[in-house]
Amino acid sequence: MKLQHRIPGLEGKTVIFFDGVCDLCNGMVQFVIKRDKDKRFHFASLQSETGRRVLQALPPELKGIDSILLYTNEEVYVESTAAIKIAAMLQGLWASTNALMIIPAGIRNIFYRLIARNRYRWFGKRDLCMVPTPELKARFLD
Repeated sequence: MKLQHRIPGLEGKTVIFFDGVCDLCNGMVQFVIKRDKDKRFHFASLQSETGRRVLQALPPELKGIDSILLYTNEEVYVESTAAIKIAAMLQGLWASTNALMIIPAGIRNIFYRLIARNRYRWFGKRDLCMVPTPELKARFLD
């Protein structure tokens, strides 16, 4: 799903909001960091102050988001669309993942929601959100 929505304070930033206690989500963030050579992405856990503020600012149809959200160019992407857009913004062959957008979101999201619903059981859960290294601190909003 894509929604046009301006979030104050994030102008000009591309931000991945993720579940900070989910091992799968943290792994995805590490995957993106390693492949984001242009350092285009910023990150914030949904449990952080910025994450909670953004979730509160979202329109009602997005209030239940608890796994991943991509904000870029005043557009909000969620679920499988967010995952595909993130991968497509990476260098190399990852850009080709944008071809998955041809599959209707309803079908893609069946699989996305199955994984999201079971992510703690299948991949694990942390007690605390990830703490970025000093080199990465500038890319995390809080």
